[in-house]
Parts: sequence; structure tokens; C-alpha cells
Amino acid sequence: MRVVLATRLFAPEVAAAAFRLKALADGFAAAGHQVTVLTTTPPKTAAPQRFGDYDVRRWPVLRDSGGNVRGYVQYASFDGPLALRLLLASADVVICEPPPTTGVVTAIACLLKRKPYYYYAADVWSDALVAIGAHKAVAGFMRGLERFALRRARGVIAVSDGVAERVRELGVPADRVRVVQNGVDTTTFRPVEVTPEENYFVYTGTMSEWQGSDVFVRAMPLVLAKHPTAKLRFFGQGTAEKALRALAAELAPGSVEFGGVVPPADAARWISGAVGALASIVPGQGYDFAKPTKIYAAAACGTPMLFAGVGASAELIRDNKLGLVADYTPQAVAEQMIAMLDGATVDREHLVDWVGENASLATTGRVAAAWVAEDMA
Repeated sequence: MRVVLATRLFAPEVAAAAFRLKALADGFAAAGHQVTVLTTTPPKTAAPQRFGDYDVRRWPVLRDSGGNVRGYVQYASFDGPLALRLLLASADVVICEPPPTTGVVTAIACLLKRKPYYYYAADVWSDALVAIGAHKAVAGFMRGLERFALRRARGVIAVSDGVAERVRELGVPADRVRVVQNGVDTTTFRPVEVTPEENYFVYTGTMSEWQGSDVFVRAMPLVLAKHPTAKLRFFGQGTAEKALRALAAELAPGSVEFGGVVPPADAARWISGAVGALASIVPGQGYDFAKPTKIYAAAACGTPMLFAGVGASAELIRDNKLGLVADYTPQAVAEQMIAMLDGATVDREHLVDWVGENASLATTGRVAAAWVAEDMA
């Protein structure tokens, strides 16, 4: 088949979506399909990368102050040109990913060309807007766009059972939804031999309101009372970063550091040397079904996860012995951080083996590509 991927994020950009879509492109190419990726020009900080098995076509795009394609104006700078790019592209099938505006553009272009498309649902965008307290009119409008994009798709690839359930609730028939669990690149995220000079916890990836990573900063004074040399390191960026920096300066000056966006190999090194990796989701905001990719990345590096919150992520960690879970309060989080610093027993070899068997991104890409090919046959 001639497969076109429409995505605002693609390797070498450092983002879960970029890794996931590259794995999908690799999966299609490995199966002998002709792949074209319509994406954006990466930020200057991204490491160069060559793709020998498929064609990656890039277009300049507006980015925010942090270098992200995040925000309605930024989305429009990708979606607008994408409409023409899709109309001119030669394709038997198109696969797109969020935001819903990209899905709508893909749906209209494919309707005009009478070609099918699939929607890769890593999350439910409108749920995230509700979680961060967006205006009801904005959330409602985006919900309508998302519902349209999902319902028009020939099929939807969901990264978890929770996402699949929400997709079905938005009106997509169950037989058009396929769950392909998320994963990580185990060639990059793997145990790295390091000798850390300090005991530290690491948080990698996006810092947004609905994730609520401030709970770890609020826990630090309690942790420092028992372990005064402990550190908390953030790598990544997001809308909550400014507030996190201010909170850290107030509550734990000198003990919380922000390293910005780093290459995946550097992230793996920092994760490997950490006492524990951190992830959180603010409970009760409609996003408890999410499973952050950072959980898999930590396990792949042999580092236990500390998750603050409830729902699918808590169940994933408990059921598979991937680390510890805490209630979403500074006190509960501090107790578990202290337990990790005190040497809570963790089978690091089990973590690595579990990811290899259950959450390898290479496997994920092949499975998703195979389902689309089978469905198209």
C-alpha cells in the first residue's frame, strides 16, 4: 500500500508521539509498504536523523516559546498547509494523530479524495481540556471536532483500554477500535551504567496542569527533613513549568532542578541513575484512564516508578510490580519517596524484562501497521 502519515510530531523530535509514529512508519516499511510522512521541520535542538526506508516530508511550522507545536495558532500553522499536502499526496490510506483539528483536516481531505483514514488515539484531547479547566465553550467545540474526526475514520488505534472505552463513548463502533498498547524504544531506553553522585528522583516529559507534578515539589520539604541531600530533577517542558519553578524556589530552594528537553539517550542515563522515576495524574478530572509513556521508559531503564494518583496507571504499576503508588497528596508521596530512599526492594531485572515482553515500541509499531493492512485487505 501507499501509506501516508500526517503528524505534527515525528523523529528526531523528542516526544512520545514522535517515537510512536516513527515506530508505526517502521512497521509499515518493514512489511513492504510505501510510506510517506507529512510532518513539521524539527526544532534546531533536535539531533539529525536519516530515514532510509521511507520518505519524510517536512514543512515549517510555528512553535511556542518552548519550541513546541502546542496551541491553536501553532496547530493551525500545521493543519492549514496539511490540507493541500494531503490533497496532493498519493495514498491508499492515511493515518493521522491528535489534535482533533488535524483529524478534521484529514477527514475532509480523504472525503474529497475518497480514501480511507485511521486515527491514532494516544489520548482523548477534549478530556484533557476538561481536566485543565478550559472554558466550556472551547472544550465543547473541540469535543465536537474530535467526535467528527473519530467517527469519520475507518478505524481507530487506541493506546490503552481506557482510551478505547472513551473513543467508543464518543460514538465509534467497537469493531472499528483496536487497542495497541503504548511502548518505548528499548534500544534507547535501557539500563545505563552510571555512578550517581547524589540520590535523586527524576521526572521526564511534559509538565501540564492535568498531570499535577507539583505534588512532588510539595512533598520535597517532608523528604528533605529525613534525607537533606535528596534532589528532584525535571527534564522536559510544558505549560506548568513556570509555576513549578516558582514553587520549587519557595519550598525547596536548591533541591529541585530543571534540565529542559534532553535527547532520549541522555534521558535514559538520568533515569537509570535515579532512585525512582516520577509520574502523576490529578485524580477525578476525567483523565484517570491515561497511562503516561514515562512509566514504560522508567521500567525499560530498570528504575522503579512512583505514581501519584488513581486509575489505570496505578493498576498497571501494582499489577506488574513496576514500582510504588501513592495517593495524590504531598504527605503520601513523601512517604513513598522516603521509602525508596531508605532502600525499598525493587527487582530491576524484572522491570527490564517486563518492558521487553509487553511494551516494546518496535512491537507496537508492527502490530498497529499489521492491523491497518489487514483491515484494508
